[in-house]
Amino acid sequence: MTARPHEPADPPRRASGPAARPPGDPAVGPLGGPPPALPQPEPPATPPGLTDHPLTRSLDASTGHRLDAPTGPPGLANRPLTGSLGKSTGRRLGAPPAGPPGLADRPLTKFLGASAGRRLGGPAWPIGALLVGYPVWWALGFGGLSVIVLAVPMAVVLWRRRPVKVPPGFGLWLLLLAGYLLSALMLGESPPGTYGELGPGRLVGYGMRLALYASVLIMVLYLGNLTERELPQLRLVRMLGALFVTTVAGGLLGVLAPGFTFTSPVELLLPDWLGGNAFVQNLIHPTAAQTQKVLGYAMPRPEAPFEWANAWGSNVSVLLVWAVVGWWAHGGARQRAFLAVLAALAAVPVVYSLNRGLWIGLGLAAVYLVVRVGGRARIVLCAVAAGAAVAFALSPLAGLVAQRLDRPHSNDIRAFTVTATLAAAAHSPVIGYGNTRNAMGNHRTITTGRTSWCGSCGHPPLGSDGQLWLLIITQGFTGAALYVAFFAGAIRRHWADRSPVGLGGVLVMGLVLFYMFVYDGLVTPLTLYFVSFALLWRNAQRSAA
Repeated sequence: MTARPHEPADPPRRASGPAARPPGDPAVGPLGGPPPALPQPEPPATPPGLTDHPLTRSLDASTGHRLDAPTGPPGLANRPLTGSLGKSTGRRLGAPPAGPPGLADRPLTKFLGASAGRRLGGPAWPIGALLVGYPVWWALGFGGLSVIVLAVPMAVVLWRRRPVKVPPGFGLWLLLLAGYLLSALMLGESPPGTYGELGPGRLVGYGMRLALYASVLIMVLYLGNLTERELPQLRLVRMLGALFVTTVAGGLLGVLAPGFTFTSPVELLLPDWLGGNAFVQNLIHPTAAQTQKVLGYAMPRPEAPFEWANAWGSNVSVLLVWAVVGWWAHGGARQRAFLAVLAALAAVPVVYSLNRGLWIGLGLAAVYLVVRVGGRARIVLCAVAAGAAVAFALSPLAGLVAQRLDRPHSNDIRAFTVTATLAAAAHSPVIGYGNTRNAMGNHRTITTGRTSWCGSCGHPPLGSDGQLWLLIITQGFTGAALYVAFFAGAIRRHWADRSPVGLGGVLVMGLVLFYMFVYDGLVTPLTLYFVSFALLWRNAQRSAA
């Protein structure tokens, strides 16, 4: 903010009363009475026709007949430059330069914030490129790996502004990283009940997870060390809202065109031994939907623009939270109407995703908000939830949900995988095995497995049914405990924050702890979890200041 120049103080006033007037003061008449009236000079007349002069009309309609009338802040109208340019110009001498004409009216500027149009560059560009530009990364084949790429410029920004502030709980994630480095010692081992040998695929998976764990930590430090002027809090929230729009569009694409897929540039450049790896293939090959026989017949489950269907389910719920914060809690009538339409459209892919974990997560989020908000907001929330429930029950989508609940066959698969994961991790409970392993058989027989003539046979890798189980097999029970402590600590520290960002951030941290039982946090979900964590940290810094 530009400081206002110091203005001279008014001259000291003389004390009133006869005793205070020295002899000969002109305010006293010769006999002590009032002084004779002195003639007052007439004000200079305005030159005729000045208001009609073309220059007067071009500067200010009121300038011609009120050149001596101060209209701005005290002292501002009397400045020579103000008098020359006009009162309306003088009032804006300290304002920041405006953007191009019409920039404030562009839709993206309105939804991201009024300052977004003027500050698309600067140190905040990496997070904008990550969240708003995510569709481009997905089309290129980077997708969830984009955070690893953008962690490099984020680290450069941090390096240039040392010393770096760190958030509470920072040490827990550092310990988790250190434990993952130690777990590399077990990459060549296979616990009882599993099969597979150390090869490029196992090493690539380990390296990618390590890079992701380090990159999201760099991202949190980067976001927490940007000032409010460099990256306004509301602007960051609305960047997540922009990604919510992308997610809904991708979900609708998965429903309407489930066969949509293409070969990305990254996929073309990678060698076959790397690009053909199943884990890598999910990350670099854009697809609209994942087709599975969840209901007993082939059914597409939306996944665009993320790596698999469960990642879409986790991400859409987290991004919905921030869309509500940015466009409902801090939005106007038009933004709220836009969000209402967008949420109605999102209901279609949410149901077609057949994600029971997502459905439960949304229900828990509604209960949380009803409990935590109060007054009129609680009444409005209950009314909206009731109206949405009635509309859903009357729609054709309700029948699809009923079919999914009647076919819980995946429960047996999850039970088998979790049991095998715990049994394998018991042989290396402290540091785990560095990466996932393949179990022998499945929940029905011990003879099934992937073969050269049946690449789709077998069973999902151990740890693929939830982030908690992944941590147990890759980093042991120690890594799982550090992960839980990191996010549970955030809930404890920020529970008292009842601002929209505080309520939304704590809700996301709670969803993290719920989803870890059913969803793998890699790759994009973990990125969004950490952006939410950074929002809470930034909010606490603002409150402390």
